[in-house]
Amino acid sequence: MTFFPAELSLGLQAILIFAAALTSILTASFGVGGGVLLLAILALILPPAAIIPVHGMVQLGSNANRALMTWRHLDFKMLLIFAPGAVLGAWIASLFLVQLPLAALQLIIAGFILFLCWGPAIPSIGLGRLGTLITAISTSFLSMFAGATGPLVMAFIKQQQQGERFRTVANFAAAMSLQHLPKAVVFGGAGFLFQQWIGLILLMIAAGAIGTWLGLKILGRMTDQRFARIIHWILTLLAMRLLWDAYQALI
Repeated sequence: MTFFPAELSLGLQAILIFAAALTSILTASFGVGGGVLLLAILALILPPAAIIPVHGMVQLGSNANRALMTWRHLDFKMLLIFAPGAVLGAWIASLFLVQLPLAALQLIIAGFILFLCWGPAIPSIGLGRLGTLITAISTSFLSMFAGATGPLVMAFIKQQQQGERFRTVANFAAAMSLQHLPKAVVFGGAGFLFQQWIGLILLMIAAGAIGTWLGLKILGRMTDQRFARIIHWILTLLAMRLLWDAYQALI
């Protein structure tokens, strides 16, 4: 019985552990970007069937650590609405566990990110209970297939928390923890063998905790205004990358 993937060399596993720490520093410092970068690295190294499940579990651990480290800034009223939406979205996705066109998902996610960043401000009703529930359901559904809906969730929470850096980072981390948790149930039920990956996943989560601690130190030295500008452009660049990937897949 092994708790580490036999198909990956020790060198490749070490690269993934280091990547988990580095991407956690990025997300804790600037709010978003680390999850997408880690997904891209995993796509280069892991077998296709393992990419989304492993990414989901590592991100669950990383985001949970970040939420615990910033728990004083959590908006529990918002999270109590987001939680059932995340479960419902994952359940709906489990009924359609087929390979949806990746290019279509990338276009949808990129379009919403650009709208939230550059379009008109969302009305207060859209940032309230109904908007939070719809966001939780839709992004959790898409996450089961694309695995990279973090920027979309961040674009929503950035507006909801009005750019306050610690509240934005804390509530994004908690929301993504709630979104990734159902993945363990769905992919486990679908037959993915987490046991042979659990050792690597736990080491990546531990490395991510160290990266999160370092990243929060960097975040503490920023102003809300600088944080808002940085995250605005990071989200825009991530959306443009998704559009480019979708274009490449379609031509």
